[in-house]
Amino acid sequence: MPTAMPTISQEQLVEALADHIRPRREEFITLFAEAVEHIGMAAAIQEGRANDVVSEEEIFACTIGM
Repeated sequence: MPTAMPTISQEQLVEALADHIRPRREEFITLFAEAVEHIGMAAAIQEGRANDVVSEEEIFACTIGM
């Protein structure tokens, strides 16, 4: 028999996430920076596939500029 899932407000969800992130602030910042870097690399790869050649400067501009 399925059990009912408790419902929480968006405010409660944000507060719960903040409570978990605060003690690990530096780890979260590092994780977020790495994610942004990966997104930049993915954008550079897509650009390279579309244009065949992407310079090293363009790659670094995508990863550093984000």
